[in-house]
Amino acid sequence: MQNERIGAIDRFRGFAILTMVLANFMGGVQVIPAWLKHAPDIGLTVIDLIAPFFIFAIGLTFGPSFRRRMQRDGAARTYGHFAVRNLALLGIGAILSAGETALGVNTNGVDWGVLQAIGAAGLLTLAVIRLPAAWRAVIGATLLLVYQFALERGMLAGVLASPHGGLFGALSWAAMLVLATCLADMYHESGRSKWFFWTAVLVCAGGAALALLSPVSKNRVSATYVMVSLGASGMLFWSFHVLEGKLPFRSGLLDAWGRNPLALYLAHFLLLGLVYLPDQPGLYAQAPLWLAILEMVLLVLALSGLAIWLKKKRIVLSL
Repeated sequence: MQNERIGAIDRFRGFAILTMVLANFMGGVQVIPAWLKHAPDIGLTVIDLIAPFFIFAIGLTFGPSFRRRMQRDGAARTYGHFAVRNLALLGIGAILSAGETALGVNTNGVDWGVLQAIGAAGLLTLAVIRLPAAWRAVIGATLLLVYQFALERGMLAGVLASPHGGLFGALSWAAMLVLATCLADMYHESGRSKWFFWTAVLVCAGGAALALLSPVSKNRVSATYVMVSLGASGMLFWSFHVLEGKLPFRSGLLDAWGRNPLALYLAHFLLLGLVYLPDQPGLYAQAPLWLAILEMVLLVLALSGLAIWLKKKRIVLSL
């Protein structure tokens, strides 16, 4: 409901989906430098942090939304709603991945993508969301340790063969989301929010320190990657919180993007098809830098227009 929205969360979510759209575009353009694309395996680029930003944004609202619906509709309908929503993400993601495979975008033949990872993580988080934050933190950390142990003892090849770690990698994404809900409780609860930023710093620093033992890798969805990106997401969100009401775009573009992330994410695939489907390398994959920048600007302008129109019409398309 509108009176329950937190501007900083909407803007952070908007930033996450905006950068996700740009990352998806840049990933297929050869002239774009490597540091603006996902690391091939071990390593971390700024682009590797974008999916965690969105996972973190989900974590910020997962608990409060669940509790509000519980009070209004009861347990059975609430669990049913969240289960259907995450199953729908799995289904939509499967359709998109199958389309990418059919068009030759996904060359490994594995129909798995970011929406499936989010949907699976959401289902696992749903199973523990009613537990106290301390218990969820223990469960999230344990899940991360179990995943890392299995990853290093036989699961690595399968994880690397699948986008976003595949079905097994969803365990690590789930650990990230579960832990994000714990930080979210710290943010929302009066008297504890002051610890939010420093907890995020400690999580990020802990992941960086442990990278001496286990590499940071988005492709592996490694425990160190989860910790570093979770902490970085928390710190970035805190900057949105601190700047709330202090910047000129206090009800502007990022807010509009953040209100309809799924609609904009789906729409961007349709717009990408305009440059990808003609199968003209010079139009997309081998486009010169000036053309790639122009196409990105037009992509953002078109989606921003859609976002602003949906906001003005007070339309929120969600599952």
